[in-house]
Amino acid sequence: MKITLKIQRFNKEKDEKPYFQEFELEAEPTDRLLDALMSVVTNLDGSLGLRKSCAHGICGSDAMVINGIERLACKTLIKDVADDNNSAITVEPLRCMPVQKDLMVDQGRFFETYRAVKPFLINEEPADGKERIQTPEERSRFDDATKCILCAACYSSCPVIQEKNPAFIGPAAVVNAARFLFDSRDRGMEERLPVLNDENGVWPCENHFNCTRVCPRDIKVTKNINLTKREIKNYNVQQ
Repeated sequence: MKITLKIQRFNKEKDEKPYFQEFELEAEPTDRLLDALMSVVTNLDGSLGLRKSCAHGICGSDAMVINGIERLACKTLIKDVADDNNSAITVEPLRCMPVQKDLMVDQGRFFETYRAVKPFLINEEPADGKERIQTPEERSRFDDATKCILCAACYSSCPVIQEKNPAFIGPAAVVNAARFLFDSRDRGMEERLPVLNDENGVWPCENHFNCTRVCPRDIKVTKNINLTKREIKNYNVQQ
C-alpha cells in the first residue's frame, strides 16, 4: 500500500519554527512504522533526525507522537495507524521536551527527575547471608513498576506537564520511585521524601490516566502514583 508520512521537521541551526514535510512511499500493512522511517532516511532524506536502538520495544529510544498519540515506532504497525481509506500518518517528536532535531528531543530534565527519586536500593542494614530474601507476595508489590523502559511516552502525554505545571516530576519518576518504595528490602523512603512530597512531586497528578494509556509496557502508571501518594500519607502519620 502507498502511505504518506507527514513528519515534523525542525533544525534549530537554520529553522525559525517547526514545519511538516511529506514523504510518499510503499509499505506493507504489517511493516513497522520504524521501518518506514528508516526507508525515508535511507532512500529519500538522510538528514531526518530520529533515535532508535534495539527496535524490539525494549530500549524505548524511538518513542514519538504518532497520529497524536505517544507510541514506540518499532511496536507500531502501519495497519495500526493507516489503511486504504486514510494512508496519511503524522509523526511528531515527544511533547514537553525541547526539540533537538526533527524527531529527537532533549531528555535532560526527564532523566534529571528520574535521578532525583534515587531509583536504586537503599539499605545499609547487614544482609542475612548473601542476599536479602523476600516472598513472591512481597515481590508482586513492585513487579509492575520494574517494566519501565524510560521511553518518556508517559511524560510527554501528561496534561499536567503540558498545561499546568511543567515542574511536575512526571509519571516515570514516580513509577521508578514506587519500584523501590514498595520493595520490602528498601529503606529509602526518608531520602526520597523531599522530592516526592514536594509541591512538584507526586501531588500535582490529577488522574487523567493518559500515562497509563500510552505506556508501551502496559504499566499501571496512575495506580502506582496513587499508591505512592498513599504510602507517603501513611509514612507521615507514623512519624
